[in-house]
Amino acid sequence: MTMRSFTASVIVAALSLGTPTLVQAQGASSQPGAEQPSTQSSTVIRSIQVVDVKELQPAVRAKVDELVAHTSDKDIQSLRQSIDATPEAASVLKAKGLSSSQVVAINIADGVLTMFTKTA
Repeated sequence: MTMRSFTASVIVAALSLGTPTLVQAQGASSQPGAEQPSTQSSTVIRSIQVVDVKELQPAVRAKVDELVAHTSDKDIQSLRQSIDATPEAASVLKAKGLSSSQVVAINIADGVLTMFTKTA
């Protein structure tokens, strides 16, 4: 299964050495005017996880909430459309009684797609 890289800025929560760290996704440039290379490559996904934001440690949850608040609706919609266009990802959400509309962030690391969800 593959999922295309996003060129728009989307939120990605990266898990590093068991300690969640939050980063802005591809397309975010640290320098104004910096040229961004085209990313046409695909990432191979071997497994998919779904994590409710409520399950995160409070400090990490606060960071996710802050990043979500600063992410445009357009970027979130792009993320959700990509999830819907990936049958395996949509199927995992559906099996848990969720949909892409509840996904607020993703992480792709070591072949594992982690979708972070928020329920009302």
